[in-house]
Amino acid sequence: MDVSSSPAQQDVVVVGGGHNGLVAATYLAKAGRSVLLLERLPATGGAAVSTRAFHGVDARLSRYSYLVSLLPRKIVDDLDLRFAVRRRRISSYTPHGDAGLLVDAEDSARTREQFVRLTGSERDFDAWQRFYAMTGEVARRVFPTLTEPLPTRAELERRVGDATAWEALFERPLGETVEATFSDDVVRGVVLTDALIGTFTHAHDPSLRQNRCFVYHVIGGGTGDWDVPIGGMGAFTDALAAAARAAGVRIVTGAEVTAIATDGKVAEVTYEDVEGGGTRTVGARDVLVNASPHALAGLLGAERPPRPEGAQLKVNMLLRRLPRLRDTSVDPREAFAGTFHIAEGYRQLQTAYEQAAAGRVPDAPPSEIYCHSLTDPSILSPELAAAGTHTLTLFGLHAPARLFATDPQRVKEELLAATLAQLDAVLAEPLADCLATDADGRPCLEAKSPLDLEREVGLPGGHIFHRDLSWPYADEDADADRGGNADAAGGNGERLAHVDVTQATGRWGVGTGYANVFLCGAGAVRGGGVSGVPGHNAARAVLERAR
Repeated sequence: MDVSSSPAQQDVVVVGGGHNGLVAATYLAKAGRSVLLLERLPATGGAAVSTRAFHGVDARLSRYSYLVSLLPRKIVDDLDLRFAVRRRRISSYTPHGDAGLLVDAEDSARTREQFVRLTGSERDFDAWQRFYAMTGEVARRVFPTLTEPLPTRAELERRVGDATAWEALFERPLGETVEATFSDDVVRGVVLTDALIGTFTHAHDPSLRQNRCFVYHVIGGGTGDWDVPIGGMGAFTDALAAAARAAGVRIVTGAEVTAIATDGKVAEVTYEDVEGGGTRTVGARDVLVNASPHALAGLLGAERPPRPEGAQLKVNMLLRRLPRLRDTSVDPREAFAGTFHIAEGYRQLQTAYEQAAAGRVPDAPPSEIYCHSLTDPSILSPELAAAGTHTLTLFGLHAPARLFATDPQRVKEELLAATLAQLDAVLAEPLADCLATDADGRPCLEAKSPLDLEREVGLPGGHIFHRDLSWPYADEDADADRGGNADAAGGNGERLAHVDVTQATGRWGVGTGYANVFLCGAGAVRGGGVSGVPGHNAARAVLERAR
């Protein structure tokens, strides 16, 4: 399509109103650009929303994404957001038989006692301290680079400044380091889980997908802490939407973008107006796409990359009270406040992976849960909070989309039953006895498979990161193929036909094959998680290009 004579009606059109799209739009509007944001759903927020999930029950659950680690304070401050997070004192609890392992982030002596109780010695505790001191130092050095121009691999390695840490995290399969560092199976499993969130892989995967996932999970905030969003995840995106409107962003919901045409200088964005009816087209100098690379290719009329595959079961629950534990030495209010690991021993994780890879529901599906309302009761009505009601969020691993392909509802029910059975095995009473009921008398429990996530919030294959996470440095070979600087000022304004337009590269890791089309969603380099980083970086790329 020839768009060379199309007048630009907007400086910028942002496709998709998830948190990254809102971040990008707000930065650009504050810089004086006219910005139109188009969102397919009836409201902004994407997967970072709060919902009254159960009929007649005033509890605002973070339905999809639920914890915050990767959001830089810089973005909150730059955009004047009224938003805060709260740190969890209890890092994790892992039941094992009638005992367990409680990791108290503020009491090293207590945590040491827990390790000794589980393992019989201090060896793994000392190894734990050394290992996370190492990852903590990497976090302090790497996290600030996420909102800077994309470093090369060599530059990031120099920034880390620790050859042993670099080799352990960036060079060798994580399983080698875990096995060399820790001896206890439960401890090994707790460490490995951060490499498997939303990522279907195993400890010794030669592609190092597990390492990439692990790196992002331990660098968040420069500390590796995973914090609770006060008011629920929707409080963040509500604050972003308010900031965007205050900055002058025009937000149109119920607007499903169907095509983007560009010559690299001006662009036309076509969308279906659900409320107004009909097809509309708007011109823009620059287009930022807060959708997956898979969707981006379709919008540009390019060949789509292989569909990514999500691998999780998300379960939201509301409880009348917290259940009692088989481990009577631990208060449930502590155990459920951190990350509660279920069937996540090191060998269990490998077995579950092998069974799922073979196309079957794992016998013991691994999962982890936490209770938002223990840290932040504001998501509950005063009446529910006073009655002792609590939320419970479960994130199941090794549940690849392929399992749901032929009979999605049956498989989801089978997987849910097997997952809850693993939880019941470590409780002193059935979870079902603790579930609250909604206004119709139904148990307050909902489960989301990868297929549900694709249908409801547009995650391709249900992949929560839009595709496998990338290293937080430049792919120098890809940039050389593209001409080196596709998302920076001075781009040549033409798509290079032989290049995959979804392979985000360039100075900020958000460039496509077009000089005026940018990827600002989780599929950008340094994307994934609730961070706002791709939105920030895409905005910076646009502003630099216009100099």
